[in-house]
Amino acid sequence: MDQRPLEQLQGTVEDVVYHNGDTGFTVLAVSVGDELVTVVGETPDIAEGEEVTVSGSYGQHPSYGVQFKAQLIQRTLPSTANAIVRYLASGAIKGIGPAFARRIVSVFGDKTLEVMEKDPQALTQVRGISPQKAEAIGQEYTRLFGIRTVMLFLTAQGIQPALAIKIWKRWGAPAVDLIRQNPYVLCQDEIGLAFEEADRMAGDFGLDPDSCRRVAAGVAYILRHNARQGHVCLPRDKLLPMAASFLELPGTLIEDSVAEMLGDGTLEAYEAGGRVYLYLDNLFRAESYVAGRIGLMLRMAPPPGLSEARDAKELAAVEEAMGLTYDDLQRRAILGAMESPVFILTGGPGTGKTTTLRGMLALLEARGETFALAAPTGRAAKRMTEVTGYEAKTIHRLLEVEPFQPSLTFKRGEKNPLPADVIIVDEMSMVDILILESLFRGLRLGARLILVGDSDQLPSVAAGNVLGDLIAGGQLPTVHLDRIFRQAQESLIVTGAHDIVRGEVPNLDARDRDFFFLETRTPRETGELVADLCARRLPGSYGYSPLRDIQVIAPGKQGAAGTRELNRLLQQRLNPPDRSKSQAESFGRTLREGDKVMQIRNNYDVVWTNDQGEQGQGVFNGDIGVIEMIDPPSKTILVRYDDLLVPYPFDAADQLEHAYAITIHKSQGSEFEAVVLPLMGCHPNLLYRNLLYTGFTRAKSLLIVAGSRTEVAAMVRNNRRTLRYTNLRAMLEEQCAQPL
Repeated sequence: MDQRPLEQLQGTVEDVVYHNGDTGFTVLAVSVGDELVTVVGETPDIAEGEEVTVSGSYGQHPSYGVQFKAQLIQRTLPSTANAIVRYLASGAIKGIGPAFARRIVSVFGDKTLEVMEKDPQALTQVRGISPQKAEAIGQEYTRLFGIRTVMLFLTAQGIQPALAIKIWKRWGAPAVDLIRQNPYVLCQDEIGLAFEEADRMAGDFGLDPDSCRRVAAGVAYILRHNARQGHVCLPRDKLLPMAASFLELPGTLIEDSVAEMLGDGTLEAYEAGGRVYLYLDNLFRAESYVAGRIGLMLRMAPPPGLSEARDAKELAAVEEAMGLTYDDLQRRAILGAMESPVFILTGGPGTGKTTTLRGMLALLEARGETFALAAPTGRAAKRMTEVTGYEAKTIHRLLEVEPFQPSLTFKRGEKNPLPADVIIVDEMSMVDILILESLFRGLRLGARLILVGDSDQLPSVAAGNVLGDLIAGGQLPTVHLDRIFRQAQESLIVTGAHDIVRGEVPNLDARDRDFFFLETRTPRETGELVADLCARRLPGSYGYSPLRDIQVIAPGKQGAAGTRELNRLLQQRLNPPDRSKSQAESFGRTLREGDKVMQIRNNYDVVWTNDQGEQGQGVFNGDIGVIEMIDPPSKTILVRYDDLLVPYPFDAADQLEHAYAITIHKSQGSEFEAVVLPLMGCHPNLLYRNLLYTGFTRAKSLLIVAGSRTEVAAMVRNNRRTLRYTNLRAMLEEQCAQPL
């Protein structure tokens, strides 16, 4: 961390070189005495002619030379007539251009801005300004003055400028009063301030540590934190002592506050198995809605068997046309999906799941039913398109996510449902409860849902254990394919994956076909071997492209065989520094043209252009691409995701990570031609069976495991399932017990 003392500069903004309205990232040319200084920092809506005081330090940028990195930019409105003309002429206030700027200042001189603030109707004295235009100018000036007030208040509280801009965008001018009354509002997900920071501010504002607002915020903070770990709710008997310890308050006070939160709807309670569970309202709404909607669909479904003879006849025609014969389990799955309102198909690799899905689609088409295909991620949707021959979209794109909204919203919902008769979703193990709720809300009445997945894979990253809960409840028709077909039996990847599910160590001594185990002694040796495999051995032996065909996946990020160090090694081997390649420093990393990168969070607002020149919006967590261009003058990084080109401003580069090596969690829903899986020096918490199984099943044609036999065996032995607090199963049982 930079410990240099902060310097302070005062000057006038000569030029706004670059400004990002979303994040506030700004590059200014500031006149300081006789010197023109390049200042980089965050601030909203700044304009030429403004006077600024900036606090920060000088630094040397590798591409742009000397810059003053401002930690704080304080702005003062211009005070002289000439400076005011320049300020207004720059377009700082909507409705005023150079001509009007000169006219207004010629009438009011140095008092111009004071008139705009206190008596905007006086502007009607200027030729061409009507009372309506004068009022609009006054309102715009008030808005800008409000930005300054909020920014000064927040920066005085130690809030970083980029976060302050997000707060301004969320609440506007009332933000100051709102935060003074309850600084804990800044802990909500869309702002993301740490509770400890809000607690410090609350102390500065004189709020009592045992206030109801603090307790309520602390309880909600714990539930949000646990939701990010996969829990939809927490048991009351676990949450209350946890909150008492976290807030350092008596348990009775926590109980009283929780009772108030239950009364005002901030929290919801649900009893199952003799235990009371507490929810944030949105997660309770999601879980109860999904259970209620499934229960209604099951109760309204026609009796089974009504169309069985017709479907069997049509399926026979499909088999003849496709030149194959389904086994009994596959036939049961295809026919069951035709008549069930919600149907689940599961199975591991090589069990004919894709062939069965194709049969479902062929039969739906023969019956004249419309259908839509979806998957949780872009890569999973692309894979679904490739194996079925029909277009698949991400669930977000299928539901038509609304860009530029403070929270996730979709165009498709109860008032504007999807038109398809049947929706088929693949990779269901990755779907969380909030996305499943949105999907059910987007289904029209009478539409059916076919859910496809592998129940032995990892659960979703976000809250819920959706696929596992829906299967475990037993209310939904489910077919689990478990026969490995003869062709798949030739694959050591397939047979090894099934060995893992049964709790058996795969054959690590095989030296042919599609699976190899290479033993190493240390994590560092493992990392070096992985880098050599990707850069030299696999391209040389198989002709694989290191970027397109080979993917390194590792259990975790830390250590010499974790993704962070592996990405450093692989970038060094596959894309070393080159004078012909531009690069940018971002958050302690070097991004370089030609780097393989991954989008690490959903961005519904970013605009992309495809190879046909068409534009659209949205890049999603887990999308993998390659940096095609880094343009220093425009401060833009251009990333290609298959046929999409996506521009990122430099200040949005925190959305990108190197993807030469990714975690197994991030690889879910994807299939790669060749996978290199290092297993050495893993954290004990990562040594469990379904993590290894998920890693195994990412490989299409070749899998190389490099590392320790001991760690492989430890992962196979540990069949722990990550405990997730959910009540979808109990709610579904309750719904199915209700009469129509």
